[in-house]
Amino acid sequence: MKSLIFPQKFKMMKKLMLLGAISTSLLSFAQRKFSFIPSVGYGWRVAETPSGLSKQEKDYIKGLKSGLHFDLSAYYHINNIGIGLKFSNYSASSNGILSTRDSQGNYFSFPVSTHDNITFIGPSIMYSNYNEPTNHKLFLDAAIGVISYTTKTGNVKGTGSNLGLDAGFGYQYALSDNIFIGPKLSVTAGTLSKMKINGQTLDLPDNQKEGLTRVSLSGVVTFRF
Repeated sequence: MKSLIFPQKFKMMKKLMLLGAISTSLLSFAQRKFSFIPSVGYGWRVAETPSGLSKQEKDYIKGLKSGLHFDLSAYYHINNIGIGLKFSNYSASSNGILSTRDSQGNYFSFPVSTHDNITFIGPSIMYSNYNEPTNHKLFLDAAIGVISYTTKTGNVKGTGSNLGLDAGFGYQYALSDNIFIGPKLSVTAGTLSKMKINGQTLDLPDNQKEGLTRVSLSGVVTFRF
């Protein structure tokens, strides 16, 4: 009688262990979710303003050093790690009246308007506690890619691109299992050593390189599915 009971118990234990392994695999698979993360906020460029400028010129440049920031990213999550792609954009414009002197020493003023645009795109990696059983969500992401700059003043257009970096840290509150919302602080970095001005390539000296680095503060929403 005992010889019949032990094999049955052994078979039941094997079934339970198999079910447990399947359940663990399904739970692990369920945590591998996609997330779509847009954010909108304000950005501040941190490059120093050239010295020796007039007050008019400083005020004009100041208008280009802060502007609208937004970014979009998408990730595939494996446990606490997300692998994906990030895109960000910064835009600013400034209008002013500048003065200059001609060859005869006469001063004259003229209106000027400039629009700047900085974009970044590249592969990104994220660490988060999105899968943890808490309403307080934290994430840290970092990306390496291409940073591009376009500036246009009247009929003059300048463009350039280089290797760029983007990193951010955010806190979010879970409104539901699929929607998180909160603030994010991020840094986008890059420098141009050459630019094209109306199609002509110019090498920029060390003291005139175009610094594209900015700090951004934004509101971020995560949609998970």
